[in-house]
Amino acid sequence: MTANAPISLTDIEGSLPDINGQEPPLNRADEVKELLDAVQKLIIPFIRAADEDARVKHTSHSLAATSSIFPRTTLVEQHPPHLLEPLLGLETPGEGKGKNGLLQMVQKILQYSVNTWDQGFMDKLYASTNAVGVVSELILAVLNTNVHVYQVSPALTLIEKHTTRFLASLCGFDLEHSGGISQPGGSSSNSTAIIIARNTLFPETKKEGHYGRRFAIFTSAHGHYSIEKAAQMFGMGSDAVKKVPTDAGGMMRADLLNAMVQNSKAEGETPFFVNATAGTTVLGSFDPLDEIADVCKKHGLWLHVDGSWGGSFVFNAELKASRLQGIERANTVTISPHKMLGVPMTCSFLLGRDLRQFWKAMTLPAGYLFHNPKSTVPVSDIYDLADLTPQCGRRGDSLKLHLALIYHGLPYYSALLSHAHATAAHLCTLILSNPNFILVSPYPPPCFQVCFFWARGGKLGEDVDETTRVTEEIVRKLVLKGWMMDFSPGAMGSFFRVVISGGTRRETVEGLVKAIELVAEELEL
Repeated sequence: MTANAPISLTDIEGSLPDINGQEPPLNRADEVKELLDAVQKLIIPFIRAADEDARVKHTSHSLAATSSIFPRTTLVEQHPPHLLEPLLGLETPGEGKGKNGLLQMVQKILQYSVNTWDQGFMDKLYASTNAVGVVSELILAVLNTNVHVYQVSPALTLIEKHTTRFLASLCGFDLEHSGGISQPGGSSSNSTAIIIARNTLFPETKKEGHYGRRFAIFTSAHGHYSIEKAAQMFGMGSDAVKKVPTDAGGMMRADLLNAMVQNSKAEGETPFFVNATAGTTVLGSFDPLDEIADVCKKHGLWLHVDGSWGGSFVFNAELKASRLQGIERANTVTISPHKMLGVPMTCSFLLGRDLRQFWKAMTLPAGYLFHNPKSTVPVSDIYDLADLTPQCGRRGDSLKLHLALIYHGLPYYSALLSHAHATAAHLCTLILSNPNFILVSPYPPPCFQVCFFWARGGKLGEDVDETTRVTEEIVRKLVLKGWMMDFSPGAMGSFFRVVISGGTRRETVEGLVKAIELVAEELEL
């Protein structure tokens, strides 16, 4: 059988023992090497194209692409779903197509995917990974194990316990039983925190359910939708989530939180959980954690900090002190290094001051899987990590952060965050100094998003729908020049939301401003 040929039933039969009871030798290592060598020849040019494109981004556009009959930049060749599907040629073949078929599909995937390595990708709260990130994903693929019980994942289990203790210490959780667990994303971390809080404060709910209680959850009006979705999933309903108004900077009003909790109690509800946000999705605002912690202490509420975005500021002493003051007073914290730190998707953690609460809230005996003693186990002795989480199938995502820290070191990440913050501030300065833009974000920006309007002469029209149309049209046209950013709704119409990453260059944001002005001219705005 050649490397390009698909495996057939004959091949399988040929691998069965012969008359002497012997099977042919395995050749898996060579097959992996052959495919990796072939795929590497495709992915390295994909990444290098973004590196080369970065050299001209300051001019307002990408390098001209001549490899496609369709409009294309290094960032993306964009098509609507009904046109992209036939271009991909999606099918499930009756017979395998071997290496050649695989490489053809990989080539198409690269051609029609967004290249997040490109400087023009400023759309979401993440960007590309890096070299060590690619290596860590490869290691996890080779191991292909489940970090649910220690027996099948000894090294990865110890790495997760070490990494989460380290992250917990950065948050100021220095107690004997502090630590955390990896989760498949920030939304999952937030949802798990709600269940741990409920089962800890009301342990009977593990068996009896809500039993007539009307639980109440409080979060910022600018908080992430995962809190409301969790309330829907857990039988509390969307109405259980009370959205606390924010101040002009997008931060939760602690005084109004206190009033709303009191009102909730008066109406016969059972307040139990407050979600404070460290880095909101749109404005990047940080709720006042110390003030919110005071309210939680007064009313006996569980304080959770959704730091999926801004929680990584714990890696930078200055940013932590100015944005995350009081984080050590939380019961649980979500941090997602796959956002700010360039660790591969997904890498998210739920951290806690006391993991004994995690175990008591989540443990569910399963003799076929967990073999710990039935009596209470010290958290330090819990190595079957799925007994602390809702998930049984668990990928070893902690490895990605662990290897990144080994490769780069802590000073690198502190400097990375400082650079990104300075770049975001530089973009704000460019917006403020240009008469055709209106800055929406505070200055200096609290996080790495910069929100603003295009408005010739610095004046928005009274037609909110027209402002939204202009914003959306500019965003669409920018894609053709190699820029991808998002927009968000506002009282005066939709505005641009540009996300800076640690790898965003100063000259890149200068090129973006030029690109917006050029597109506005082309659209005769």
